[in-house]
Amino acid sequence: MAHDHSHHNHSVSNVNKAFIIGIVLNAAFVVVEFATGIYTNSLALLSDAGHNLSDVATLVLSLFAFKIAKRKATERYTYGFHKSTILASLVNAVILLIAVGSIGWEAIQRFMHPQETQGKIISIVAAIGIVVNGISALVFFRDKDKDLNAKGAYLHLLADTLVSAGVVIAGIIIFYTDIKWIDPLISLIIMLVVLVSTWSLLTESLRLSLDAVPANINLEEIKTTTLKVSGVKEIHHIHVWAMSTTKNAMTAHLILEENLSQNQIAELKHTLKHELEHLNIQHVTLETESVNCKEKDC
Repeated sequence: MAHDHSHHNHSVSNVNKAFIIGIVLNAAFVVVEFATGIYTNSLALLSDAGHNLSDVATLVLSLFAFKIAKRKATERYTYGFHKSTILASLVNAVILLIAVGSIGWEAIQRFMHPQETQGKIISIVAAIGIVVNGISALVFFRDKDKDLNAKGAYLHLLADTLVSAGVVIAGIIIFYTDIKWIDPLISLIIMLVVLVSTWSLLTESLRLSLDAVPANINLEEIKTTTLKVSGVKEIHHIHVWAMSTTKNAMTAHLILEENLSQNQIAELKHTLKHELEHLNIQHVTLETESVNCKEKDC
């Protein structure tokens, strides 16, 4: 069991490093992209820069939440501050949806009032974006299935990589054809890509905020695993919820075989908790009673 905990801490450490790398790379690129977008009068670059800026904000917020989550529990916050990572994920999704709305509104304005842009410079800067976003997404790849915030960062940065590729193509088309509406069209495509990648993050973080069963937890698998433990006859009143984006908790009621000693019950609980850790449940509270007690309603 100690091995499992050290592995978890190592994973969290990896996520922290990934966030720091992502923040530094994207913050530097946002400055370059904003400056170039203003210079070339490109909405595609400015909207992509705005989205990248919101990504930097969400990465900073997620990193801050991870730091807060490490604080020890108090008399008022008996579970500690683990839930801050879920709240950060929810806020991140809302920020991204606001960014989507602003991109869409500006794109519509540009369709109505087309403006000149410099396709060659747009393509060069967007090509740099492919490299920056690609590297940033790669550092989250290992932990994307272990943490909701890491998954959100990976999906958004991967989407940004694809968007940057689209902006490169738009810049080339503008350079050779001087078609002005290509710029706002790419902005609308950016909006749709961000919306699709954000929606799953929003719904999952909202579900976890409402203490729904995490998506990677299967209640039937929990029941099957529990009933395989020697001495357990039945399990019910199962409640599973997320304490954070990396830790899950569970309470349940066990019906045990007759005449089990206190030592046997303690060993049974120890065994079951160990098995449940392999199902990604780290905090388990179990109430027990015997078959006879159930029949007598005691």
